[in-house]
Order: sequence, then structure tokens, then C-alpha cells
Amino acid sequence: MKIKFISFLLFFFLLIFQSYSQEKVIYDIKIKGAEKTKTTFIKKLLMSKKSGALDSITLNKDIIQLKRLPAIAHAYYQVFYSHDNFYNVFINVEENFTIIPDVNIWTTTNNVFSYKLGVYDYNFLGRNITFGGFYQFNGFDTYAVNFRAPNLFSSKWGLAVNHQNWKSEEPLYFGTQTANYLYNNISFEVLGLHQINFKNQLNFGVNLFKEKYQYLSGATDPSIPQNLDLNKALLKLVYTYDNLDYYYQYVNGFKSILYVQYVLTENDFQNDFFIFWNDFLYYKRIGANGNWANRLRFGLASNEETPFAPFALDNNLNLRGVGILVDRGTGSIVLNSEYRHTIYDKKWLSIQTNVFTDFGSWRNPGGNLDDFFQNENLKMYSGFGLRFISKKIYNATFRIDYGFSMLNRKNGSKCGIVFGIGQYF
Repeated sequence: MKIKFISFLLFFFLLIFQSYSQEKVIYDIKIKGAEKTKTTFIKKLLMSKKSGALDSITLNKDIIQLKRLPAIAHAYYQVFYSHDNFYNVFINVEENFTIIPDVNIWTTTNNVFSYKLGVYDYNFLGRNITFGGFYQFNGFDTYAVNFRAPNLFSSKWGLAVNHQNWKSEEPLYFGTQTANYLYNNISFEVLGLHQINFKNQLNFGVNLFKEKYQYLSGATDPSIPQNLDLNKALLKLVYTYDNLDYYYQYVNGFKSILYVQYVLTENDFQNDFFIFWNDFLYYKRIGANGNWANRLRFGLASNEETPFAPFALDNNLNLRGVGILVDRGTGSIVLNSEYRHTIYDKKWLSIQTNVFTDFGSWRNPGGNLDDFFQNENLKMYSGFGLRFISKKIYNATFRIDYGFSMLNRKNGSKCGIVFGIGQYF
């Protein structure tokens, strides 16, 4: 009996050893198709490593991670037998062109000829660094310089540094009256960037800025100063949960982005205030050519009765067709939903049509939460649009949407055309 028992144990341990010894191992990782992007940088990002276990789940995560980079239009992997239990892994990438000019021309409400000129490289030095800036003239001079390197220190840690001197004419609302002010924001921002794991990221830092308001035209009120010069500090936290998968212009999955800010200020007109908002995004592939896209945004801020409320109702931010900066509030609920359908798809160009509905509601400055349910605060716009998408240039989507009001047609805009670069969300 002892001999049979010992023989059984030997046989059992032999099976375990043989199973372990036959584990598939990565002999080498080779990167194919990378021209500007450094292959050493790509390998640094991969969770799959040379001499590590060959795991299809990990490789699939690596591919999704690469497709999230601005520099990569598409990626896939291949596995080839080398010898014994060793295998070569080939990572094949299709690169985007990432040096993008930023050019825009328009006229303001005062018929001022306005333009914006800039350039950004979204893969500076071939290491997933965004670097660039712009100059804008809209009757006033504006400029910005931006640097963002998510993997500057390691595959998990990075840094962002931004400087902006922004000027624009903006309407401010108090009661039923409106005034136009010259708004000037001069800011310096430093953020730490940390990728916690495959799906979770954290950005945090400080923004030191000066705000100036100068009265230009419109109604006046003794309680509203005509000139303000404010020094402020903003503490910022951004948490991102990202479970999106990309296939060229198609997106599938769920993403959540939480923005939390606390603004410190020393003046007699404004107090320190807190603001947060969360974007919930859900995308679903429908058939071979369809994509259903949704964004739900909910946000609240310190509820002070001020014309300088932080949430804006605007064409380019939330409701297509509503107009430019038509209202402000201390709370916001917005739902954007659209169906995108590809009608033309070639190697370098795709054309999509879309139909959409944008719904939103606001809390008035100093108001109550039931403001969200007041008829005058409810807005809904529906419409349709076109997308012209370059499959070889990062974020090169030219969009045009036409939206018309479905509620409160007697109050405010009934329709409008919105142009832009990139998908609306």
C-alpha cells in the first residue's frame, strides 16, 4: 500500500510540474507599424512583458489601452510559436497624424471679425505628450500654452502644466436684466496625473488665477459692481473610470468622469465656493454601422444669488440650438443622446449622420432644488447632423448639427446650427 501511495504522489506532483513547466511564456515582444511613437515607450505601457506569462486577457487590455492613445488609430496583436513553451508577440499599430492645427474664423454679436490660430502635437517626442497653444482675437487678445505628459515619470505617473490669458465678452444675468462684461482670466495650473490601474485614473492639483470683470454695456444695478479684480486659487480633483473600447470611429462601453473643485477667494463680493459635476457616458455598437451615444451630466455648486453663477446654458457645451451663453445657474442636469450611423467608410475617411435629443434643466442662483422641475427651466432640443471623420488624423472630426426647440417655443430660440471639431461627446 505504501508503494502504491508513494507512486500516486509522485505521479500527481509530476503532473503539476509538467503543467507548470508548459505554461506559455513570452519570448519577445515586437512592435510593428510605429513610426513616430517610440517602441520603447509602447513597451513601457504594456502590462504584458518579456519573459512573463502569455495571457490573452492581459493582451486584450494592452490593445484597448493603446487604442485610447491619441497617437494610435488602431491596434491588434498576433502570437507566433518560437520554441519549447516560448512565444513571440507582435503588437501591430496604425498611427494617427497628431500635429493638428487649430484654425477657426467667425464674427461676434458686434460683427467683429474673429479668428483663432494654434497648433498642438498630441504625441510630442513620440511619448504621448500633448504640447501646444493658440492665439485668439475676438475683439480682445487671448492666448494659451498647454503641456500634458501622462507618462512623464513612469507608466503610471505624469504631469500637466497650463497657462492661459483669456478674454471674452460675456453676458451676465440678474433678474430679468442682462449686462455685457469683458471677462479676463489669467491662470497658471499644475496637475499630477496618476493611472491607478487599467480602468481608473486620478488627476489633482492647483490653479492660481486672476479674474477681471469690466462693464461694457446693458443694464446696471447698484448691487452689481461694474469692475471686479479678483485673485483666486482653485483646488482641483478629477477621477475617471474608463471602460471604453474603440474601433476607429465606433465606441463601446461606459465611462464616468467626476470633477471636484474648491475655489478660494478673498473679496467682499464673492465667497469661497465648491463645485462638482459628473459626466456619465454610455456607448453601444448597433449592427455594423450604428453607434448609440449618451451623456448624462449632473452638477451642483455653492448656491449663492449672483450673476456669476458657474453653470452655463450654451450651444457648445450642452444643448445644441439653444444659443451662446443664454443663461447661468448653480446646478445643472443635462442628458444628451444621439444615434450615429456611418453612411460612407473608406480607409481614410468616414461620414456619419446622426439624430439627437438634448434635454437640460437648471437651478437658478440662490434657488431651490425644485427649480430643476420648473417649466421655465426645462429645455429640450432635437435635431440631426453630419460628421466628416478622418481615420488617420487624431480628433479630426468636423461636425455640424441643427437643433430645434421641443419645449417653451414661445420663450427664446427655436433653432440653431452648431459647428465644431470632434464629436459632441
